[in-house]
Amino acid sequence: MPKDKGFSLIELLIVVAIILIIAAIAVPSFLRSRIAANESAAAAAIRTVNSAQITYSSAYPSVGFSSTLDALGGTSCNPPNSSSACLIDTVLAGGQRQGYTYTLSNVSGSPSSSYSVVAAPSTANYSGIRNFCSFEDAVIRSSMNTITTCDSTVIPQP
Repeated sequence: MPKDKGFSLIELLIVVAIILIIAAIAVPSFLRSRIAANESAAAAAIRTVNSAQITYSSAYPSVGFSSTLDALGGTSCNPPNSSSACLIDTVLAGGQRQGYTYTLSNVSGSPSSSYSVVAAPSTANYSGIRNFCSFEDAVIRSSMNTITTCDSTVIPQP
């Protein structure tokens, strides 16, 4: 009787089990690396908003700091103006980018002399773990807890 060539069902099940074990080891590592990348991008976006606010305040001294992210962004930049300064990209100006939600608030004064920007993970423990913020001192701060008010009580990021 000729011998059949190929794999037995047991051999195929063993191969599938090995692949599943490797995937179970790799997926958490992939998720952690994605969270780290999102957090790094959030800190960079906060830095970008700080730079844009300083530039905006210098370009429009009668207005001071911008009161919205939309005013820092803009689509009609020929020429830029105080309602469409084109200092940040339109995605960041929309308030959502790479798993984080960005909020510009606490703009006060005439001209505006203060602001705070907060970046919070869109989905906690999935798109990011830490919250980031900054205000007119341009120091990036982070916290594991939700940031409601960004002030000097929030610890600066190392």
